[in-house]
Amino acid sequence: MNSINRSSDFSTELDRFEAKYIIPRHLVEPIKDFIRPYCVKDKHCAAAGGHYTITTLQFDNSALSLHFAKEWEAPQRFKLRVRTYGDPPGKAPVFLEIKRKYFDKVIKSRACIPTDAWAPGILKKRVDELELKTVKERETFREFVRLTNELGAEPQVYVRYSREAFVSMSDFYARVTFDSKLCYQPARDMYNWGDGGRFITMDSGMVHGSRESSLVMEIKCTEHVPIWILDLVQEFELVRRGNCKYSNAIWMENVLTGVGEAPFDDQLILT
Repeated sequence: MNSINRSSDFSTELDRFEAKYIIPRHLVEPIKDFIRPYCVKDKHCAAAGGHYTITTLQFDNSALSLHFAKEWEAPQRFKLRVRTYGDPPGKAPVFLEIKRKYFDKVIKSRACIPTDAWAPGILKKRVDELELKTVKERETFREFVRLTNELGAEPQVYVRYSREAFVSMSDFYARVTFDSKLCYQPARDMYNWGDGGRFITMDSGMVHGSRESSLVMEIKCTEHVPIWILDLVQEFELVRRGNCKYSNAIWMENVLTGVGEAPFDDQLILT
């Protein structure tokens, strides 16, 4: 098969279909074997030695409106987040993201901010003061600031995890990713990426209503789903399941602090 290098996890705008699965760890290697004829390691993943670290700063208001929009499965909703890559974080560029969901369709817009520009006052700058390369990025920056101000959104939590990513060799856009080592930290400083604070694990099976620690597998593609992806889901009897890392962090914090609600099975928590 001829390699097509048109897909990237760092694109500034993408309209796509996503499906998430919570899988037991013993299925990871068999699934990798299954997709090997169709996929190669994502170039960023390969350059990082097989996995790369993602740290995401989630914005929301004091009522956690974006969190509850996900929990209530609002058919049209969005997330506001700031993301960087690498371990330790703070060395790579920063991406402001608006991730919108319209029923099953996901539209993600990004604006790439130079590392040294991510500093106090960044969200009060004009677009012409920033090194934004495209019209789409300038539009995304303006929209991120507008939504943040209208919602009254502030930094809520840092979410961090390790990603192993595979990209199709023949499809325009198709990816399979495995996320592990999920953890979070309440955000008290939106510029330090959690440096000096304690990250709390979310790899516990309790988060997924199970006694077994699991991985998050995601399939991402355009609306045209490749046949090999359909075969993958059928072969391993995968059951699609919503999984929001940000909402899991909120629920875990509620469990630990005793504030708010947490939709976990009491029996699982006690055993």
